[in-house]
Amino acid sequence: MAPLPILPKRRVLTSDITLGSFDQQIDAFTAYAAARCSSYVCCVNAHMTVEARDPSFAEVVNGADFATADGMPVLFALRKFHKVQQERVAGNDIMPAILARAAQRGLSVYLYGGTENGQRLILERIQREHPGLIIAGCHVPPFAPLEAMEFGVEAARIDESGAQIVLVSLGCPKQERWMAAMKGRVNAIMLGMGGAFLLYAGIDTRAPLWMRKLSLEWLYRLCLEPGRLWKRYLITNSRFLFLFLKAVFRNRSSGSVVSTSRSA
Repeated sequence: MAPLPILPKRRVLTSDITLGSFDQQIDAFTAYAAARCSSYVCCVNAHMTVEARDPSFAEVVNGADFATADGMPVLFALRKFHKVQQERVAGNDIMPAILARAAQRGLSVYLYGGTENGQRLILERIQREHPGLIIAGCHVPPFAPLEAMEFGVEAARIDESGAQIVLVSLGCPKQERWMAAMKGRVNAIMLGMGGAFLLYAGIDTRAPLWMRKLSLEWLYRLCLEPGRLWKRYLITNSRFLFLFLKAVFRNRSSGSVVSTSRSA
């Protein structure tokens, strides 16, 4: 079998970000799925970059086969430090794209996480838009700390389903740690989708395109859920800005290229 796609990475503060257009990355995910290559995808935004100050979580993010540039702050940092005009590859866009690709290629999909109602709404939308899509299985694990989860049981359930794509929604950083623990146990590509489940299900709404282009999607979400999000955005964005300015002042703009090549 031909080698799987090789995409380069560049370091942004704490995280190694995958380069390449949106379509190139979807193509790569599809190739890994078709080969049933045990692998995982992190969608990196400002929140995840800040969380990756923890060395153990940085190891998880930087151990991902793909770490997409999800947030506008990450794209800005890529331009500043590496002169790279990277296209945004957000989880909210990946989920509908990979489901459409799976339907086209006959690849099987497993939904893991979120809520029972959310998964029901996702399946209803899939049935409307992609009636031929193969759903290998669905599971909403009980709420529990990561340490209490039964990785062996979960891995066996997913692997026996024949799933080639596993869409995961457990929230950051739990879902990323879960995927890292499952790598080598599940013969599929796992994608950390987080809130993309809610958006695809129609429970959440997305900012208008003009707001996204102006990097104001965070403001739209803040207006919808001020009580829940104001503190998170204030703290997370302030910490990201601190890390960014510290990197600027230290002139850490060289970055290294890390490949994500596999042979199958």
